[in-house]
Amino acid sequence: MSRDEAPQFVLPLVVRLEKTAPPARTDALETAARAVLVMLSDPRSVGDGEWAQAMSDWQDARIRKVVRRARGGEWRKASALPGITVTGKSAEVRVFPPVPLDGWPKELAKLQVSGTELDDPEQPPAPDPAAPVLWMSPDVDMSAGKAMAQAGHGAQLAWWELSDADRDAWREAGFPLAVRTATPERWAALTTSGLPVVRDAGFTEIAPGSCTVVSEGGLHYCPIGRLQK
Repeated sequence: MSRDEAPQFVLPLVVRLEKTAPPARTDALETAARAVLVMLSDPRSVGDGEWAQAMSDWQDARIRKVVRRARGGEWRKASALPGITVTGKSAEVRVFPPVPLDGWPKELAKLQVSGTELDDPEQPPAPDPAAPVLWMSPDVDMSAGKAMAQAGHGAQLAWWELSDADRDAWREAGFPLAVRTATPERWAALTTSGLPVVRDAGFTEIAPGSCTVVSEGGLHYCPIGRLQK
């Protein structure tokens, strides 16, 4: 059975978006990427874990992720559902076990999905070469929610490339990573380098087949290869 023919599931992520203290965009993207990795590596997601079957069903079909936003009471209700909350410098993202496309819990189904916009108050620093970088396309305009999902895809492609030992080392370090937007020149080199590339299915916002993220390995963590300078 092909990925398109298999029953379709989605990995829900919810970003906490309070009116008075919204997270920085880059931190939200990085926190979402780490949330996906935390879910993939959680003992409940593998073997005989309680989420293992849902994770397997989700990964056998198209790898869909949807990011919604919540504040106040909505966030508290979402946090009461089974899942994992991952905290960044300014962002909080809760990731939940995969659900069928038409089987969202009511607490999550009513949350807003479109139009999530965030900004960086200052330019993010240069990424640490020890950790992987998820390079975002400079050519594709995405909402923050869409970009968070794409960063999660990039992290997942990198995870799939790793040995068990490299996965363990990355997890034990807390999944250090960076998300940055590539320059046009670097993007051209990245997309032809053989590194993992996210090509969006085109369900929302952008055209099918658009390249959105390239995953570049770090010198110490997630050693999946680096762009040669």
